[in-house]
Amino acid sequence: MIKTKRVLPGEEVAVEEEYLASEGTYNEDGIIYASQVGDLELNLEEMTATVRSSNPPNVLRNGDVVFAVIADTRSTMATVDVAAKDGSERGVGGETYGTIHVSKISPGYTEDVTKELRKGDIIRARVTQVKPSLQLTTKEDHLGVVLARCSKCRGEMVRSGKLLYCEECDRKVTRKIADDYGQVVF
Repeated sequence: MIKTKRVLPGEEVAVEEEYLASEGTYNEDGIIYASQVGDLELNLEEMTATVRSSNPPNVLRNGDVVFAVIADTRSTMATVDVAAKDGSERGVGGETYGTIHVSKISPGYTEDVTKELRKGDIIRARVTQVKPSLQLTTKEDHLGVVLARCSKCRGEMVRSGKLLYCEECDRKVTRKIADDYGQVVF
């Protein structure tokens, strides 16, 4: 049997002696509080206190696909700012700064991250780890750069086989390109 009522963040909903804190709640000094607006569910069979929101925060989990902007690159890793979760119109909550290790860029051997990802590139990546730090991968065909700009003239680069091409500068560069490069609508 489950009892329900509407609660607000910070509202005391149960005590640790009777229930375990679950999704949408937290425990502080033996008292369970709501961490979000929603409907409190006291599950009498599992003895859990849960708050279900009609508009829950967009928290990242392992396996989620995200869009991110490359913030910086080094030879062994790239740092990114996660902008959105694929399939969700709501912004991402929580930690949005992540990293991609050189071994997680492509299925083949990658010697240097800077040859596959560049600062400012917009990528699609999969979350492989959330805690203690956000880790991503672009190893799959559908993952990788979905939009890049020329580092010289800032023009949008177009796909030319396995390379990206700048029509303004007549430059070709390598990237870990997603299979739908240039077709993603933001």
